[in-house]
Amino acid sequence: MSKPAPLSGFPEWLPRQRIVEQHVLDVLREVFELHGFASVETRAVEPLDQLLRKGETDKEVYVLRRLQASEDTTDDLTAGSLGLHFDLTVPLARYVLEHAGHLDFPFRRYQIQRAWRGERPQEGRYREFTQADVDVIGRDELSFHHEVEVAQVMAEVFARLPLPPVRMQVSSRRLIEGYYRGIGVGADGTDDDIAEVMRAVDKLDKLGPDSVRRLLVDECGLTPDQARACLALTEVTADGDDLAKKVAGLGVSHPLLDEGVDELCRVLQGTAALRSEEFSVVAELRIARGLDYYTGTVYETRMAGFEHLGSICSGGRYDALASDGRSTYPGVGISLGVTRALAPLLARGLLTASRSTPACVLVALPDEASRASVDVVAGELRRRGIATETSPAAAKYGKQIRYAERRGIPFVWFPQVDGGHQVRDIRSGEQVDAHPAAWVPPADDLHPTVSRGAP
Repeated sequence: MSKPAPLSGFPEWLPRQRIVEQHVLDVLREVFELHGFASVETRAVEPLDQLLRKGETDKEVYVLRRLQASEDTTDDLTAGSLGLHFDLTVPLARYVLEHAGHLDFPFRRYQIQRAWRGERPQEGRYREFTQADVDVIGRDELSFHHEVEVAQVMAEVFARLPLPPVRMQVSSRRLIEGYYRGIGVGADGTDDDIAEVMRAVDKLDKLGPDSVRRLLVDECGLTPDQARACLALTEVTADGDDLAKKVAGLGVSHPLLDEGVDELCRVLQGTAALRSEEFSVVAELRIARGLDYYTGTVYETRMAGFEHLGSICSGGRYDALASDGRSTYPGVGISLGVTRALAPLLARGLLTASRSTPACVLVALPDEASRASVDVVAGELRRRGIATETSPAAAKYGKQIRYAERRGIPFVWFPQVDGGHQVRDIRSGEQVDAHPAAWVPPADDLHPTVSRGAP
């Protein structure tokens, strides 16, 4: 068999890289659970008509079907009516509707799972990837304070991860919609004009302000003064109480605008104590991504030095996640693109693990006849939570030590002929008497550690 070629868009990690990813996932699980979120895992497939409701094209959804398809169109795997989920929000909506009778509301859920998207692979965009979502779902109503809470949860996650500095940008659908109504957009009472303006403003990074201004006038029907006012709002950036002053300085008034400003200020205040050199939160009113879907606060997060990836962590408030005709289920959530954030860092060696194995100790093998007794020593260490390997062969001790060095195992255990034991720190060369029922490694050596490498 010839050497297989890698599949573009389907990243695989080497053991040392996988330890980094596992560390990130462990931090996510721990923080989410400390905040009382329950873990769920949904099936990998959903009906195509459900997957396409968010406006995704069929080019982005992988269809699941049997290789040997028959004419039996009642079989979902034959008819091609199932697809792999491309995010975790569509499955969540279905999950809530299907299990609403067994859930307590507000339903606090986190989900860490693979997703698949059929787009052109590039750095930051993959065909198979891991996402970590946290959401609070209400029945018919959901208090605003949860919009502050999910930002606080992700702030705590970022504070514990060895990522480059991250900047969370927050905005508000209510604020932007209220501002547009205040300058006369949507005066006929419909939301179509406002949605069209939002879509045009969303192209600001791609087209630039002059082109967007022309779009607003030529295609959205705004006056030149209204177009200038829309672009003036996109220039507002604030990280505290100055948000209200800056928005007021634009000279626009509307009750919905006031509500949005107040809510966004509460988000900034609620995350103020969590900010550091590694994590910042700022209101940036140029953010329009997803505003046709979200209804309140929206979040985007960018990583310093990797802004070209776009947002690695996004989400927001949505007042109609799902409805069964009797109840509506509003929610607020935020999603970290684990693979999107980690893959570029791992590729550049900017995140690394201290070793490529969980093992802290290698028990040396004097000879093959001693393997049973060596296994007893290893078992005793493992029972006390110390990850332990036994040497694969009874080679010379120097060769066994080099085996441990290659794998990054810090300690080698040597059974003695008199029945005693010694353990060597192979980094310092220090070797001391020890007993498998009592010896404890330094806390920093018990598990692999993850650190940020030099750029």
